[in-house]
Amino acid sequence: MVKENKKNLIRPPVVVVLGHVDHGKSSLLEAIKDFRITAKESGGITQHVGAYEAEYKGKKMTFVDTPGHEAFSAMRSRGAEVADIAILVVDAADSVQPQTKEAINVIKKSEIPMIVALNKIDKDTADPEKIKRELAKIDVIVESLGGTIPSAEVSAKTKKGINELLELILLVAEMENLRADTDVPAEGIVIESYLDSFKGPVATLIVKNGVLSKKDIIGTHSTLAKIKNLEDFKGSNIDQALPSQPVVVLGFEKAPWVGEKFKTYKIIEEATAGLKTAEERNQAPVTFIPPTEGQKIMNVVLKVDVVGSLEAIDTVLKNLPQDKVILRILKSEVGDINEADIKVAERCKCQIIGFRVKINSGVLQAMKKDNEKRVKIKTFDVIYDLIQDIRQTMERSLEPEVIRQDVGKVKTLIVFWGEKNRQIVGGKVIAGELRKGLKIEVFRDEEKVGSGKMINLQKNKKDVDRLIKGDECGILFEGNSKIQEGDILAFYTEERKKGEL
Repeated sequence: MVKENKKNLIRPPVVVVLGHVDHGKSSLLEAIKDFRITAKESGGITQHVGAYEAEYKGKKMTFVDTPGHEAFSAMRSRGAEVADIAILVVDAADSVQPQTKEAINVIKKSEIPMIVALNKIDKDTADPEKIKRELAKIDVIVESLGGTIPSAEVSAKTKKGINELLELILLVAEMENLRADTDVPAEGIVIESYLDSFKGPVATLIVKNGVLSKKDIIGTHSTLAKIKNLEDFKGSNIDQALPSQPVVVLGFEKAPWVGEKFKTYKIIEEATAGLKTAEERNQAPVTFIPPTEGQKIMNVVLKVDVVGSLEAIDTVLKNLPQDKVILRILKSEVGDINEADIKVAERCKCQIIGFRVKINSGVLQAMKKDNEKRVKIKTFDVIYDLIQDIRQTMERSLEPEVIRQDVGKVKTLIVFWGEKNRQIVGGKVIAGELRKGLKIEVFRDEEKVGSGKMINLQKNKKDVDRLIKGDECGILFEGNSKIQEGDILAFYTEERKKGEL
């Protein structure tokens, strides 16, 4: 880091990595930073925002890895707010996907410079020029096509083009003339937070100005901390964090919300005063809209592993269509499923949904002892599966929709035989077509007088599967009325379609 003075310090760029799921964002970061993520993410999806430092030609840069799943739009937006440069990763062997377009919108709204990384260039099917043309159609025009957006062809697998991408990042950062003031109280943004069963609330922060040190007092709108320990992204203890540096902080009273701004205070009372103001703003009671006639209600208790996931899942669930089924999240918290959750679920007759959390041993033992009070608990490792399961549960509560399709009509010319609820009649197809197994409505003088179904269909006394307009036919009818000459028989099908939100 090159210093001019404390109030005008050249700082490293903070780079956000965006793009469609499976287009290789995390593997590209691994290639850039030359280290591997220790635990393989479930379903190949990065579930939490992480921040990492890398160094190239003696210059540092911070990378923010944002999840690719659409459930994390809010987290992506927050990541872009903290960043100085955005890398849009697109699979050169695939195409521009909906989440690619979504990422582009996030970048444009944040008004930060963009670099396009055409990944997986090592594949035989890679066609970077096609991707460039597709991007141009949505107003992302790279320099090689006469635009202003720099691009690099890279392979996270073979490391091809990585140096060129890093050169572009440093070039764009130099053009942006990124500066920081280290002579002010430290401030920045919360990138991630979670509740650790041993360490307590843990948060990842990125410093924007000032120097964050051990034993500093920091506060956000939702919580505060007397810092117990600082760690870098590798987990090593550090004494201070400089501008643009990601740092893991221990000592929060509770996990702060992702995207919250933080700043340091001289005394705990100053931080508490700001906290109280925020709490007062958030004391409005939770109100539930009563269901209208025909609406159903599904109650849920939601428990997740980290604050970022809680916010993302909560947002997506609330955006599910609720015209037919109202989804009520009675309780949403970070942490394992415990006895208090069971009590809420029993009282409100709802199920508990967990994302990457455990079920406390006490809960399991209690549920084994009392089968009558057993609460339905479902846990998931992939957000897509969680959302789909809740949607399907909501749909199963709906009555199936019966869809009728009119097929054909017959004018009855003669009644051959009748016994109990069966008749054989002759007629002529005057509209549409006939097939075996169709349902029948009987009309007399334009008034419905009965209904039934076709048991058999004949033409010239031979069984047939299908007849069309103009054909004469013989029909074995089974139903609740007696057909007469001149009656009109309307043939139709009915399909029971499962309820949809």
